[in-house]
Amino acid sequence: MKVSILNTLGKRKEELTTVTPGVVKMYVCGPTVQDLVHLGHGRTFVAFDGVVRYLKMAGYDVIRVQNITDIDDKIISKASQEGRSWEDVADHYSREYLEAMRSLKVGIDMHPKVTKHIGEIVDFVSRLIDKGNAYVAPSGSVYFDVTTYPAYGELSNTKMEEWDQGEEFLKEKRHPYDFALWKSAKPGEPNWDSPWGKGRPGWHIECSTMSSRYLGGKFDIHGGGADLVFPHHENERAQSEALLGSGWVRYWMHASFVTVRKEKMAKSKGNFISIKDALSKWSPSVLRYWFLSTHYRSEVDFSEEALQEASNALNRLKDALAVARSVVRESKGFRASDADVEIQRKIVRLHAEFHERMSDDFDTPGALASIHRVAGVVFSELQGRDNLLGGMLAVNAFREFNQVFGVMDEEFWEGARTAEVIDAVLKVRNVLRERKMFDLSDELRSALAKAGIKVLDGKEGSTWRFE
Repeated sequence: MKVSILNTLGKRKEELTTVTPGVVKMYVCGPTVQDLVHLGHGRTFVAFDGVVRYLKMAGYDVIRVQNITDIDDKIISKASQEGRSWEDVADHYSREYLEAMRSLKVGIDMHPKVTKHIGEIVDFVSRLIDKGNAYVAPSGSVYFDVTTYPAYGELSNTKMEEWDQGEEFLKEKRHPYDFALWKSAKPGEPNWDSPWGKGRPGWHIECSTMSSRYLGGKFDIHGGGADLVFPHHENERAQSEALLGSGWVRYWMHASFVTVRKEKMAKSKGNFISIKDALSKWSPSVLRYWFLSTHYRSEVDFSEEALQEASNALNRLKDALAVARSVVRESKGFRASDADVEIQRKIVRLHAEFHERMSDDFDTPGALASIHRVAGVVFSELQGRDNLLGGMLAVNAFREFNQVFGVMDEEFWEGARTAEVIDAVLKVRNVLRERKMFDLSDELRSALAKAGIKVLDGKEGSTWRFE
């Protein structure tokens, strides 16, 4: 299956071809663990989870590495504010981050931490110095000389006057836009030994070191939030290609922001909602649905109404799956009229459209629209018919949708014995309703609801699904 990706480098769609045939090696920039991860982080990490899931469906083996920055100016500052060690801060928020990823069902193969790779970072910097791309300042800090990398600015499409590194301009820099690879130790700050004296890594060097350590000197996809294009990813590309050669990364992908009233969600703005708080109100499946209902390159605006709409839309798909399953369970065989065959063709076409949209730069909203049209066919044409193949095709379309979106796992978790028990309870309830014993049938419905099972009453009988 061919997959195209909008490459940030060059701003053009390119067909995916991998360094190692059949394998996608991906690095996604993870969090600096100085606070709870928020919905903006969650959107990026879930977006790339959708990418990984679809690539696996397309037949690739995928290796996803996502770092944890556990030493940084912000962590040191947070430790000072809270009156505890920087190690305690990093450890606490690392655990919170990992729990958030587990709750959101985000699959990551490796989570390397900066402090576990100091020796490799020092070696990477040493080699850049030896090649003439970096220099040691009198303070013992080491800087990358941007003028030694002619392609600087290509990824972010910026010019020299825009190359503000967000670092204080120090006289010891050769050029104001050079950036730190190694920061000399300040009194009271954590530090490690190096050939240039005690210090700690700069922000950008960690990702170059760890990505090449686990994915090799060249790999396929580098992802992250859109705010990382400059300076972080521009600097990563410069230092990595200076040492490892051109074509270090084949495809650069960047997820856009979560906004609140059209303003970017960020800790610095004080308008962020942590994933932990969001999960106290909304299920992981609703959050995933909401994240993936917008294309990863487009902003998504947070509101209570938007989450409620996502919840309602997801429940519609769950109801459609329940109906499709009941068609399969109640079918008498494979007999099919012309009308039944046409229903089957519609579902096949819409399922193919789902794949067309996903393979075109992971167009999740387009793919989602196709699956909702499958639900429309189920409700308006398939429901109540003896159309075994139609029901099976619909269930399979929902199954593949869920493999990518990860929002209906409970519906596909049910074991055969569980389903048999629930079906038996529904049969008893239907008898009670036929005998107009509605008080008892309502009690059964309430008991099932407490167990997380929603009963759907219709003209053709009752079906069920997990809430």
